Amino acid sequence: MAPISTRTFSTPKPIAAPLGFTAALERLAWMAGSLFALAVLWQLIAVYAQNRYLPTPIAVFDVLWRESANGDLWVNISATLLRVAAAFVVSMFIGTAIGLALGRFKTADKFFDAWLILFLNLPALVTITLCYIWFGLTDIAAITAVALNKIPNVAVNMREGARSLSRDLDEMAKIYKFGHWKTLRHVILPQLAPFFAAAARSGLSLVWKIVLVVEAFGRSSGVGYRLSIAFQEFDVSTILAYALAFILIVQAIEFLVLQPLQARVNAWRR
Repeated sequence: MAPISTRTFSTPKPIAAPLGFTAALERLAWMAGSLFALAVLWQLIAVYAQNRYLPTPIAVFDVLWRESANGDLWVNISATLLRVAAAFVVSMFIGTAIGLALGRFKTADKFFDAWLILFLNLPALVTITLCYIWFGLTDIAAITAVALNKIPNVAVNMREGARSLSRDLDEMAKIYKFGHWKTLRHVILPQLAPFFAAAARSGLSLVWKIVLVVEAFGRSSGVGYRLSIAFQEFDVSTILAYALAFILIVQAIEFLVLQPLQARVNAWRR
């Protein structure tokens, strides 16, 4: 008679989901639940108030659908996104150049620090008004006004990045004879990347808001322009519909582009 095996066979354990993926799902669930609760509360208050200046979420989504169907929503959002992109690129390019120069040259930093503080505290409304007076009601004036408000913030971030560059890594690059291009690519840029990503992320949130003000003041297209028209007509449903659409697009760019980019450029520190 053959001996009976005493080995036990364990049930295979299910493969656990990655921790980061689980955390993201949990965060998404909380966010969805919170927004749903807000929508329900909004609906209840609007139904109770019965006021034309406090539309229900259903009325707002109806306007959003109508504006989307007739194409007005996409025309205005496209115009705003183009201005945002242009102002963002200009401000990041100029602000980065200024910040790196100030961070590397102490004399220039001491001399221009007062200028930087002045422009950091200059109200956006003043810049917008002056640009429209000097350059006319054009897209050039609008983009210039937005860029001028953003450049000082980028310069401050990149100045700190230039100051934090490691001298030890520079010496190592010289010892191994990296050359200028290899040093820039493998030593300097990885150190500056987190500061650049932080400047881009914070700057984009500022550019969005200023572009809307610029459009409301002196443009004939864009989300800001459409909001100003709705304000003149006391059309709260349209105001909320465009605001909702704009917020959704901004959040999509934040989660799909900016956050992954910042996580990637910070990876070299770990």
